[in-house]
Amino acid sequence: MTPQSKWLSIAFVCIAGIAGVATSLLYRHAAAPPVELVTGTYVAPNRALPDFSLIDQHGKPFGSKNLLGHWTILFFGYTNCPDFCPSTLATLAGLEKRLRADDAPVRPEVVFMSVDAKRDTPAQLAKYVPYFDPDFIGITGADQAATEAVAAKLGVGVVLTYKPDGTYSVDHSAEVFVLNPAGKLTAILTGPLTVAALEADFKRIVAQPV
Repeated sequence: MTPQSKWLSIAFVCIAGIAGVATSLLYRHAAAPPVELVTGTYVAPNRALPDFSLIDQHGKPFGSKNLLGHWTILFFGYTNCPDFCPSTLATLAGLEKRLRADDAPVRPEVVFMSVDAKRDTPAQLAKYVPYFDPDFIGITGADQAATEAVAAKLGVGVVLTYKPDGTYSVDHSAEVFVLNPAGKLTAILTGPLTVAALEADFKRIVAQPV
């Protein structure tokens, strides 16, 4: 990565972080959240997401209608991510394991959206996502432009930085979204994410009226 590209990537991450904080503060001032979360911010009122169209790890269409009827945790990343993405997926898998063990009445469907459409084909996601939990769902776009368009609709920034040898690195926003059964954004989780903190916050979130 060139020094200029490196600084552009750092600037992007900083801007994304500032934007996330600003969004959080905006929600806090617009309406006092009915519940305080350890790992993020409750969105009050819950916000409807724009329609989108992607494909899952089985090559089947996946859109906003697939988010209806159940709680969803939506996380963005890519399979070549060296640290943050797999560690977050492992934490989410730990949450699912804990909720199963507790026979929790409500469990979320975890959806991992890749922001790297070129490398993360449905076949790649089919190998990668079940490694963390067999019930996890992986989704991606038909191409990078479609993927970034959907990410932008959902307020997630994505930057691909190309190197002279043709390889590239990926920078993206790191928020985790919690969606209610109506498919509306209910919480934005920014961390630090631990299984115990996630479990406590998730139970607080689902206890609120939808």
